[in-house]
Order: sequence, then structure tokens, then C-alpha cells
Amino acid sequence: MTDETREGTADRSSRDAARFGRIVLKNQLVEEATLRKVMAQLPAGADLGALLVSEGLITEQHARTISQKISQRATSQGEAETDENEVPTAARKGVTSLSDLDRMDFSDLHGKPLDDYLMRARQLGCSDFHFQVDSPPLVRIHGHLVRWKHPVLTAEDTSRAIRAMLDEEQWKELSEHFDIDFCLELGESGRYRTNCYRQRKGLEAIFRIIPDTIPSLADLHLPDSLSEFTQYNQGIVLVTGPAGCGKSATLAALVNLINHNRKDHIVTVEDPIEYIFEPAGCNVNQRHVRRHTQTFYTALRSAMRADPDVIMVGEMRDMETISMAITAAETGHLVLATLHTINAVRSIDRLIDVFPPREQEQVRAMVSESMRGVISQQLLPRKDGTGVEPALEIMFSTPAVGNLIREGKTFQLPSVLQTGKKRGMVTMADSIRALLGKGLITPEVARFHSEDTTGMQG
Repeated sequence: MTDETREGTADRSSRDAARFGRIVLKNQLVEEATLRKVMAQLPAGADLGALLVSEGLITEQHARTISQKISQRATSQGEAETDENEVPTAARKGVTSLSDLDRMDFSDLHGKPLDDYLMRARQLGCSDFHFQVDSPPLVRIHGHLVRWKHPVLTAEDTSRAIRAMLDEEQWKELSEHFDIDFCLELGESGRYRTNCYRQRKGLEAIFRIIPDTIPSLADLHLPDSLSEFTQYNQGIVLVTGPAGCGKSATLAALVNLINHNRKDHIVTVEDPIEYIFEPAGCNVNQRHVRRHTQTFYTALRSAMRADPDVIMVGEMRDMETISMAITAAETGHLVLATLHTINAVRSIDRLIDVFPPREQEQVRAMVSESMRGVISQQLLPRKDGTGVEPALEIMFSTPAVGNLIREGKTFQLPSVLQTGKKRGMVTMADSIRALLGKGLITPEVARFHSEDTTGMQG
């Protein structure tokens, strides 16, 4: 091979690597900082796709599909630039629309371990995977529940697959209590919040797919103003919303900001542990209820003696847990917690109403002093069918907010949110109207998710 030929081959390899990298970034398969680091180590003439696969950053299917696309474009158009927008669905981190999923056939997975099903669901960008009797597997994607093209599962199919997934201790707990919650860890296949239970037809399992990396506020399409909630040294911040609205992801993004920007001790209490926080600036301890501690209450009581600065509570389910969280917030700790409530008013009322009437006046005074803010959220399906957009109600603590809580006039809080726009506050209805005005959601979706439908006629 002549020097000129070698140079030409090296140039083509370099151009192909650059094109491969642009496609990877365009389709959000790898973070830019990670890709730059890998490319800096790429030997001359080496295959970027093979290196990314060896590092566990993309799958072999991703690499093969992108390489084929680059090769096809080069053949048909010479050395014309590859259009990064025209990447086949198989190379994407998630499918682009529900119609893509409807065309796919998953029959090849029948009879295989649950690991294979979960890996496929993760590659498609699904948020949940349902494995149940008398139905094909189902996935939730972009807020919609979709049945796969797959043979109907029998009770024997689900029982065999679920039994193979559980260890002896988990199988014993499921057999004795008829349901079990835990976090399934499958190495390269990732982590999954798992609920297995017995129903009238047999054993079934639901898996929440936990992303490989902790999302940032930008990744979640959340405003930077929420980072203010990570800058308090004491008080309580609530992240609220219905099941499946992304509370855990928002909470993880806030905790991760604290982890990287402060030098404190963070204690998380979860059921089960979802996102894994590697200590950065902070010391981080994570506890799984019923594995590392008996209840949320006992974990919080113990955490108070562990010199914590920040306490994250995965869910406040009962009066004892709420009481301990309020006490922790009052005694110089920053508490980040979730509630299953749909707006700021109901979140505050829930904290207070869980207590007996004779105690509510005192609790109201405590909450008015310790409350730092409420983030209520919903996930609304996008108009173009390619994902979901968060709609937020944001309340920051102000003297006016504190007074209304103390005086039992929480029904007036929406007025404070309306007048606090410069402070960064917003009502859920206004947030939904903003998404509708940008053309991101349909009028039907806007009306369905809002209690105030004024101006949402499309």
C-alpha cells in the first residue's frame, strides 16, 4: 500500500468516525463529554463504533446500524455528508413514535429469560414493562401503554420466567406475602424497580426501567430555577404528582446537584433504591426500606443521629413519617420528599390533614416555617408522538405563602402563584397553556390534564 493510499484510507476513517460521532450525539446514545473522551483515545484508523461497544456505551446493534447507514450514504452519494437526522429506528436510543413500535415483531423473545425482554424495552426507550398472564407483554412509552406483537403469555410462561429471576429469599417472600417490591440489577442490562405479585390468573411482574445515568434538570426539560431548592441548608421541599409522573427522576436530579455542588452528608431512604449516587462533593448513604431498615419512620429517626445535612425521603406514606420529616426540617436539615398529590395546595393540606385535629394548628405553624417549596408535575404526551413534556406547578416559599399556611388559608395559594411569576412561580394550568401555545401538546391533552381549561380550546 502506498503512502498516498494509506493517507486516503486514514482520511476516510477519520471522516467516518466524525460522522458516527455526530449520529451518536444526535440520537442521544452517548453524552458529549463521554464521546469526546473516547474519541481522544481513538487510534488512527480505528473503528469508533467498535470502541464504543467495547466500552459498553452502545450496543452492537446500534454500531452495526449506524455503520451501515454511513456506508449506504457514501455509496449512493460519494463522500456526501451523512444526514444525522435520517438514522434508522433500530439505531436510536428510543423509537420515534408509537407507529414505529406497532410495526415491530417481538415473537423471537418468546421463551427467553426476562433479561432479554427488559434489554429490548430499554433499547426502545420504554419507561415500564408489563409481563402478565393471558396477554402479550406490554410497555409504556411516551405515556401510552402498548401491546407488543408477541404470543399471549400463559400462567406457566410468567411463573417460570419470574421464578428464574428471583433468588431463594425473594421467592420465599413472594410465596408467603403474594407480592414483593425490589430493585432488580442485571449488570449491563441495567436496573429495574420491580413489583411481582399473584393475581387470579397467576404470577405477574411490572418493571420500571431506571435510566443508566442520573438525569439533569435539562435532560428532564425542567427549568433551571428548580436548582434554587438545592441551595437551602434546612427546610422541606416536596416533589409531588400522580404515579409515573417522574417524581423520582426530578428528586434524583436535585440530589445529584447537591452531591456535586456541596460538601455535605446526604442520606436517602427509598423503597426500593432507584438511582445510585456515587459520592462527588458529598458523602452519600442510601437505605432500602425493608432491606436496610424496617420502615421510612425508623430510617428517618436513625438518620437524625447520623449527622446528616440532606435527607431524601422516597415517599411520605403515613403520619409518623411526615411528622419525623417535618421535625428534621425544623431542626436544621434539608428534607427532599415526594407525595402523591396533584398541586401545591393539596400537598400542603395533605401534610397537615394527616394529623389529628387537635394537633393541626401546631403542625400548620411548623410547616409555615419549614416549607421551602413545592414542585407538582405531570407528564403530558407530545403532539408529535415522540415523547412527553413535563407540566409543572412551582411554589417557592415567601412571607405571603407562610402566612396563608399558618392561617389555614391554603385555598388562596393559587393567587400567590399567579402574582409570583417573577419569582419563578407558576400554576399547573398556566404551565399547560404554555405547552399548548408552543404547539407541543394537543388541546385535548391540555383539557384532559388541567382543572382549569380556560383558553385551551385550540
